[in-house]
Order: sequence, then C-alpha cells, then structure tokens
Amino acid sequence: MVAVNGSGEKWRLVLLGAFLICGLILEFGQCQQDEQEGRTTPPDRKPKSSKGKPVRGAGKATTKPKPKATPASPSAANQGPVHLTQVVNKGKFQHVGDSLSIRSGDTLELRCKGNPVGWGVPVYLEEDDEGRLRTVQHDRYGTLTLSNSTGADTGEYTCFPMYCEQRDCRKVYDKAVKVFVFFPDPQELFVPSSSYYEVIQLRTNWPTVLPCQVTSPDAKVSLHREFPPVEVAVDGAEITFNVKQGFTIHRPKLHHAGELYCVASLGNLRQSSVKYMLIYVNYPVAPPTPVIQASSNSVAIGQNLQVTCTVIGEQDVVIDFTWEYPGQQIGRPLYTQDSVHPDGGGLGRQQSQTVLLVDEVREVDGGTYTCTAQNLQGSRTTSTTIKVFAAPAAAAKDKVKVKPKPKKP
Repeated sequence: MVAVNGSGEKWRLVLLGAFLICGLILEFGQCQQDEQEGRTTPPDRKPKSSKGKPVRGAGKATTKPKPKATPASPSAANQGPVHLTQVVNKGKFQHVGDSLSIRSGDTLELRCKGNPVGWGVPVYLEEDDEGRLRTVQHDRYGTLTLSNSTGADTGEYTCFPMYCEQRDCRKVYDKAVKVFVFFPDPQELFVPSSSYYEVIQLRTNWPTVLPCQVTSPDAKVSLHREFPPVEVAVDGAEITFNVKQGFTIHRPKLHHAGELYCVASLGNLRQSSVKYMLIYVNYPVAPPTPVIQASSNSVAIGQNLQVTCTVIGEQDVVIDFTWEYPGQQIGRPLYTQDSVHPDGGGLGRQQSQTVLLVDEVREVDGGTYTCTAQNLQGSRTTSTTIKVFAAPAAAAKDKVKVKPKPKKP
C-alpha cells in the first residue's frame, strides 16, 4: 500500500508539472504573437509585474478580437496635454522645442501623443501640398509627415487635441503644442511669395507686422525704405524683429507709411524680399455717437422738412451715414446734404453731418426717421419721430360746401 500510494503521488506530481510547462509554452507563444502584431494588452488580461512576468495568482489570459474604431467620446478633451516629438530615425525620437531646422529636401516627421489629434500647418501647405503632406491617426498618437520639403514650407506646425461628440469634433486650442520649422534653402533666403507687392494697413490702434519670413534662423535681416533709399532703424522699442515673425511696428505713425522691403544675408548670399506698401489709416478709438434733430417734430402737409444727423469725432476719421425714413415705402428718393467741418470744441476734433431733405411733406412721410453712423470701429443708431397733420386752411376748405348758383328766372 505504501509503495502504491507513493507511486500515485509521483504520477500526480508529474502530470501537474506537465500542465504547468504546457501553460508556460502557450503563454510564451501568445506573447510572441502579440509582439509581432504590435498589439497592446487586452483590457481583460491580468496585470503583469514590472519585469513583464505574470503577477502571482493571476488567472489564465484570454485574447479578444480587436474592437472596431468608434468615434471619440467627449472625454477625449480630458486626455491631458498633448506631447510633440520629432522622429529622427526609425524608433528614435526627440522632444521638440520652440523651433526646428530641417534641411531643405529632407523629410519632416512629427509624432503627437493623443487620440484623436488635429494638425495645423502653414497656409502654403493648406492651399497646395502637392501630395507631400500626410497625417495619420494611430491608437495613441498621430503623425505628420512632410516629404520633399522646400523653403516655402517654413512656418508654424501645430498639434491640437480634439474634443468629439459623436462624429462632430473640434480643436482644443488652449491645449495645443506648436513648433516653428525652418527649411534652410541654399538658394532662397526668403520664403517665396505669390505676389511682388503686398499692401499692409498701418492701423493707429494695432501693431503692424512685416513678415519678411526667412528660411534659415541664421540669416541676418535688415529693414529698408525704397524712397528715399535708407535703412530703417530697428531700436527694439518702436520697431522690433523676430526671426519667426518678422518686423513689428508697435505704434504706427504717419511717417512709417511708404514702400519698404527687407534684406537678408547669409554667408556670401544676399537677397531682397517682396515690397511692402504701408498705407496709414487713422483708426478711431470707438464707434461714432450720432445726434439727430428735426427742423420740427410736427409738420403740416405741403411744408418742407429737414432732419439733421451729427457726429463729433476724431479728425480725419471718415463717417458713413445711412438713413431709414417712412417715404421709402412709396419709393420717395433720398436727398441729403453731407459736410465735414473742424469742431471748435477742441483740437483734433471734427464735425461730420448729414441733412435729410423732405420737400412738400405728404401724409405718408409721418413716422420714424433713423440715422446710422459708422466708422472702422463699428456703428451706432439714433431715431426721431415726425408727425404730419393737415394744414388749417386746407382743413377748413374741405369743410366748406359749395352751393350751386340759383337759376335766373
């Protein structure tokens, strides 16, 4: 009995060991298959330790088919900040800073962690990338690949996390990451432009930027005036330069207007940019405030009416007036007298005025007269009401009955 019992125990141990070995072989084969196919651990698989071995006490692993892609849920916006890296070699990545420099002709490949993500590229590539630009969304990241690069591709590249509801997605701008990419071209120091002249407004209430975008961050750039031919001083306060933005005129004045251009030099190469025609525009600080006044708020039929709309504002600021009046309903034409005069109330002020003329008022001319004054900052409206009544003489005449003359006997 002891021998038999000892032999049975030995067989049970052998069988248990064989089952354990088979389980390990199956598990190792499954891991190799997962690694080859690039699959991640299914959600229902038991957790593993930091060394990659099954945690003690974990159950048997099962493999489920890969679920079909579904539209991202609103929680996609809470995926945290996105991360942008550059693919420098197969399987090798490096974090990107504010800018990159890629030799013209090479391939740019960016990887942005997040699902889903969207991309922003320079306007040139948005309009016509000639099939060189490709973006792909993977399970946990998106990629942007630009092949056969040129100096014209220089600009800002942006990765946006996306907020999705069903099939409707929008970019989350406050969590975007950006990188400015230069593509140095040995023959082109400036990013090519589609036009020789570019018209730019010098707005008194807003800084003015002259792009003068260069393809290399090492290029030295200066600002010049066409006539008289002179280099414009860049003092770092009134005018500043940034290699990613160009020249900025922070407080535009009338003397900044004219034709300007940029000159870039790098090594033995020296080139000029396109011409920038700067037009000075005196922008108002606020929309106009019109005041309306009628020659009389109660007018008899047949009399003349004048409605005046006046704006006191900044000098050299153009005011556009428009009218709405009851006579429009019957097609009565608009007659106005417009004028602009200096305002005696203060320096740098002017009075803009329009007078609406209504000759021989009719009953239909009674109602609301509305004046709208508009400048570059916006518009404001004011109104007045005119009453029209029958003249006393005309009313009395209507009441008199004319009797027929008696016949002579």
